[in-house]
Amino acid sequence: MADRYTAPEWNRAALLTVDVQEDFGRPGSATWSPDKDRAVPAMAALAGLFRAASLPVVHIVRLYRPDGSNADPCRRQRIESGHRVVEPGTDGAEIVAALKPSAASRLDAGLLLEGGIQAWSPREWVIYKPRWGAFYATPLEGHLRALGVTTLAVCGFNFPNCPRATIYEATERDFRVVMVRDGVSGLYERGIEEIGNIGAAVMTVGEIEAAVRPRA
Repeated sequence: MADRYTAPEWNRAALLTVDVQEDFGRPGSATWSPDKDRAVPAMAALAGLFRAASLPVVHIVRLYRPDGSNADPCRRQRIESGHRVVEPGTDGAEIVAALKPSAASRLDAGLLLEGGIQAWSPREWVIYKPRWGAFYATPLEGHLRALGVTTLAVCGFNFPNCPRATIYEATERDFRVVMVRDGVSGLYERGIEEIGNIGAAVMTVGEIEAAVRPRA
């Protein structure tokens, strides 16, 4: 149960989307699951809500060079062998269309791979991460601190990997964390229990809307 150290502070909240990219959401991909189709509308609704409330939105993405040099060790050999996924500059690496602020919004792979922060609007950005968690070797924490963010609403693709790692990293840095129950694919009951045990809240899109809507 949330207390005064973990309860969300919605006036200082940011939405964090993790790995919501075309290749990862495509049927037939190694990471696809049917609930991704259900999670995308929920994430899109939250992105619209945070934009309307002038709250920050940060999209976290993966980009795998064709030679596999920046891939996780467990995926490197497959990419070296010719498997192409979220390759820089391809449509498959793009954030799914439903989450973009406009059809013209596309990733600047060169900037992102150099560790830069790509601005899509005055309150919306994209950051590349080289491993599972969004805070590992990225400028994310400094960016959030500069914005005065204390609370993160986390959604994204494939809970067992990147959303979960990101949530643990966020709590280690004393952010107040809310996992979006219907905005995370691959979620299961034991995972929900474990997230609660580290002080993160688990809320539905509807519950978050009720908390944030008065600001919009």
